[in-house]
Amino acid sequence: MHDLSWRPGAAAARDHRARLNAGLRAFFSDQGVLEVETPLLSAGAPQDPAIESWRACAPDGVSGYLQTSPEYPMKRLLADGSGDIYQMARVFRGGEQGHRHNPEFTLLEWYRLGYDHHRLMDELVGLVHTVAALDPRWHRPGGGVRRLPYCDLFREALDLDPLSCTTDDCAAAAADAGLDLTGRLDRDAWLDALMSLVLAPRFPSDRLTLVFDYPESQAVLARPSEASPGCASRFELYWGDLELANGFHELTDPAIFLARRKQDRERRAREGQALPDIDAFFAAAMTSGLPDCAGVALGVDRLLMCLLGTRDIATVIDFPWGRA
Repeated sequence: MHDLSWRPGAAAARDHRARLNAGLRAFFSDQGVLEVETPLLSAGAPQDPAIESWRACAPDGVSGYLQTSPEYPMKRLLADGSGDIYQMARVFRGGEQGHRHNPEFTLLEWYRLGYDHHRLMDELVGLVHTVAALDPRWHRPGGGVRRLPYCDLFREALDLDPLSCTTDDCAAAAADAGLDLTGRLDRDAWLDALMSLVLAPRFPSDRLTLVFDYPESQAVLARPSEASPGCASRFELYWGDLELANGFHELTDPAIFLARRKQDRERRAREGQALPDIDAFFAAAMTSGLPDCAGVALGVDRLLMCLLGTRDIATVIDFPWGRA
């Protein structure tokens, strides 16, 4: 018997992926947004406690970090005067594997000068509808788009104020919702769990939902919200219960960035997480001056899952982890 484990695993999705990629590039070409390329490997990494970077080492001992997102180098391009830009990037994240996660995946990221997060939300929804209409076999989101402030969502659905609640409050809300979690979680980890395991599953399965103005503790690179004290101008897009995109009205104040980065490193240290090297080039670019802009990252594999109506990311990736 021949060993067939070498075979790629997503033949049925291969043509669909090529068509989707072409449609995404056509969308930005029509909008006059420049395609760019940035390194996969960098000397420093983000400090976000929710994301773990992969470290790569060469035989001579030189090491770096595989990109979790092209955000830092793309913002260096923005600070250098690039104008509106986008990229289809391969990115890597540790500790993320399952039906919705692959450690290596494709991220579409773009930045628009002069946009706030609400205007970028409109463009993001327009992009999803535009590409969904490219093939009559693809699923399309139905109805209107639901737009919900993060704090209102928690208060109305769980009677929980995410800006003032304690970890005990979160645990009680989880128990009331039938969620049984073990382990020690801080407040932001509890809020993430409640969002992904309790609130998002309640979103209409055939519609897009936008959640915006997240707590500042969950938005290191988003500017503080003028409308919602204690919150930052971050948003997420869901199709049904699947998170597709994460975006910001970008922070441009380097002092706020440095203070938040310090808080993230302290949180990582408290939780016993690895402390990646700091990306000094990005910090210098922030100090030099980032233009007023909004940016968003969209998971291309997840978008393809929604278009094809599949619930397993391995069905749209030819070489998922374990077969790569």
